[in-house]
This record gives sequence, C-alpha cells and structure tokens, in this order.
Amino acid sequence: MNRSEFDESLPTIGVLLFDNVLMTEVTAPIDVFSKPAKDGKNPFNVVTVARALQPVPMESGLRVLPDYSFDDCPKLNVLVVSSCYDMESVVASREIVAFVKSKGNASDFTMSNCAGAHLIRASGVADGRKIVTYIGGGDLLQKTYPQLAVQDDNQVSFVRDGKMISSNGNLASYISALELLEELAGPEHRRFVESQLYLKRLKKHGR
Repeated sequence: MNRSEFDESLPTIGVLLFDNVLMTEVTAPIDVFSKPAKDGKNPFNVVTVARALQPVPMESGLRVLPDYSFDDCPKLNVLVVSSCYDMESVVASREIVAFVKSKGNASDFTMSNCAGAHLIRASGVADGRKIVTYIGGGDLLQKTYPQLAVQDDNQVSFVRDGKMISSNGNLASYISALELLEELAGPEHRRFVESQLYLKRLKKHGR
C-alpha cells in the first residue's frame, strides 16, 4: 500500500517477503485482508515488509517492492510468514529470524504458511503450540523441532492454537487468512469477502 494511505487507527497485517518466496502464500492473505467492507472502507492496513527497500523476487519471477524494511516496519497486529523452496537459507539468516521473533512476539497473531513453519520455529514464537506445514512435510518438521506439536498434514489444512495460525500453504493460505479474517472482522465480513473471491468456482463444474 502507499504509505500515505496508512491509517494508524486500523489493525495492520504485515506480510514478510524474502528472496524466492512462494507467490500464492503472499498474495492470498493480501487478497483476503485488503478487500474493503460493504461500506467501501478498508478494515485493515495491509503492508509488505522485507530486509531492505528494494525489489524482492518471488519464485514465479514476479518482483515486489516492499512497503517497509525491517528498520522502519510499523507495529503489526498480524505477522504473515510464508515459505520458499530453500527454507534452510532463510532460517540461516539471523536478521530474518530476529525480525520474526520480535514482531511475532509482539503481534496479536502470527500466521505461518507451508514451510514457513520452519522459520516460525527458529524464532521460537510457536514453541509448545500446534502447527501444520506443507503436505508431506510434517514428519521432518516434528523430527527437527520436537518443541512443536506438529499436526497431520495429510488430514489437516489449517490449525489455530492461541495466537498461532498455520496452513499447508499454496491455496490453503486462503483458508488460514479467511479464518483469521472472521476472528478479526466477524463472520459477515468473511462471507462478503468470500463472495468476491469466487473460491467455489475453483471446483470443477460439469460442461
């Protein structure tokens, strides 16, 4: 969003960016939380945050200029942490882990999509809580981080445990975002947003 449009009276959703982040896991929460209400007003600030104010390449090749850097990021009510195919390099970044720890501990909610669960765990903000990761990745996550209560990713697409929210990622990122949207803005606004997303159209229809 344009910084001039930032409204300090509104809750702020912060979406973390880093090199080769998976596009859908970034765009899904932005899509959900940036939709205006029926009265045309925006109920949230939705911002992107990266280490520096320079274009960040996503795995798709799309490059995004973040709204804020780690140094000037505003207070976040929700921190969204997504993933990439090389989470080891992301987890190895002390700067990124420190940012997630700081903002995650201070936020009302922290949302993890896909292998973002590894970054969440490295920050310590989810210790002792239930969490889910990408399909097929739960055993590795549990073995690597026994402090987590990793759920069966073959059966569960979304988990909430207190202020910790997680999903399988990809299009399941819409599920976690919509569940949190209902928590923050109520079921009526969720239904309104869902009606604009046409999610039911993703199902195959007869011809």
